[in-house]
Amino acid sequence: MALTGTYVPSTSEWVRDQVEAYEASDGAEAGTLPGTSYPIVVVTSVGAKSGNLRKNPVMKVERDGAYLAVASKGGAPENPEWYHNFLAHPEVELQDGAEKHVYATRVLEGAEREDWWQHAVATWPTYADYQVKTDREIPLFLLERA
Repeated sequence: MALTGTYVPSTSEWVRDQVEAYEASDGAEAGTLPGTSYPIVVVTSVGAKSGNLRKNPVMKVERDGAYLAVASKGGAPENPEWYHNFLAHPEVELQDGAEKHVYATRVLEGAEREDWWQHAVATWPTYADYQVKTDREIPLFLLERA
């Protein structure tokens, strides 16, 4: 079942533009992180404070039908805003190309986290650089079809 609510676009112009182009073309356009060849997916979450729908492009890290959302924020000292949304409302909608489904999210820990972290770094090596830039352990959310 799709998420419902009022969609409030990001205050970041590049995020708004990428989400709009990606959704309008079913992922045929704006399907990579700007300036790279790395594929993205668009995740819709419910705002932790506002309850509004928020949409973010995130790196596509997928394995066996499950996706990983890496709360790296480029190695910043704080988590991205969507991190709080996922904790408060652990049901999200993920669009991968034309495919759109609802997923349950959960924070990974221990050996399962380490396994997925290795997969994330193999998929997009820059994640390792981001971890070096911050003192926090970068949270990983596993998204599994609801």
